[in-house]
Amino acid sequence: MPVINMRGIKREYRMESKKSSKKESVTVVVRALRGLDFSAEAGEFVSVMGPSGSGKSTLMNILGCLDKPSGGTYNLDGIETSTSDSDTFAYIRNRKIGFVFQSFNLLARTTALENVELPLFYRRRDKNENRQSSSGRRETAMAALREVGLGDRMDHFPSQLSGGQQQRVAIARAMVNDPSFILADEPTGNLDTGMTLEIMGLFQQLNDRGKTIVMVTHEPELADYTKRIITLRDGELVSDKQVTQRRSALDDLVKWKNDHALLADNALLAEDAHSAEDAL
Repeated sequence: MPVINMRGIKREYRMESKKSSKKESVTVVVRALRGLDFSAEAGEFVSVMGPSGSGKSTLMNILGCLDKPSGGTYNLDGIETSTSDSDTFAYIRNRKIGFVFQSFNLLARTTALENVELPLFYRRRDKNENRQSSSGRRETAMAALREVGLGDRMDHFPSQLSGGQQQRVAIARAMVNDPSFILADEPTGNLDTGMTLEIMGLFQQLNDRGKTIVMVTHEPELADYTKRIITLRDGELVSDKQVTQRRSALDDLVKWKNDHALLADNALLAEDAHSAEDAL
C-alpha cells in the first residue's frame, strides 16, 4: 500500500469581483489543481517540479495537510485525510509528516537539542501510548541530531551554526517523531553550493536508510539527486519519470571542493607572480 495515495485531487479558489460598469458581483473560479493523481511508495525520493503557477505550492499544502482539496481523495499511510477533522489533521502533521522549510524555522533562543525535542513535547499520542519521559525525549532528540552529523553541536544556538548546520537541525526535527514521510519545500534555497550539496547528500543518505522524501524544487540539477521527478503545469501532472542516472551529491561535493581548492591555489600563484614582478 502506498504511503501517499492521491486520486482526482482538485483545489479551487472562488473569488468575488465587481464589474466596473455595474455593481453586481461575479464569481471567479481559479482551478489550482485539476484532478491530479499521485502516489508514492515507502522509500521513494520524489521531486516535485513546475513553473510558477503550476500548482506546486497548492499540492505541497495538501500533501502537508495544511489545506484540504475541493475534490478527490488523499490517503496518507492508511488515513483518509480529505474527510478528516482538525484534530486528525493536527495528529497527522505531528506524527505522519516531517516538515523541512527553506528558511529553517528554528527557535532562535533555544539550542539545537531543544529545537529538535519540541515536536516530542507536543507529540500526539495514540491510544494506550504512554507519555514519553523528559529523559526519553532528550535521548530521542540526541539520536536524531547524531543521525544528521551534529552530535557535537547539540548545545549550540541557531546563531552559532552555519546555514547548512541549521538545516541539519531542521531535518533532525522533521525526523524525530519517525514520520511516514519528509516533506521538504525548497530546502536548499537559502544555501550556497557547498552547503546545498551537503544537505542533498544527507537526504540521499536518509533515503538510502529507508526514509520517504517528497521535495518541492525549481532546480533541475537538484531533482537529479532524487529517484523520481514529477512535473506540474497548469494544475495538472504532465510528467512522471524515474531518474535513470542518479547523481551522488557527496561525490559532487568532493569534486566541488577540489575545484575550489585548485582555483584558490591558482589565485595564490598568480598573486605571488605579480608580487615578484613588482619587486623587480
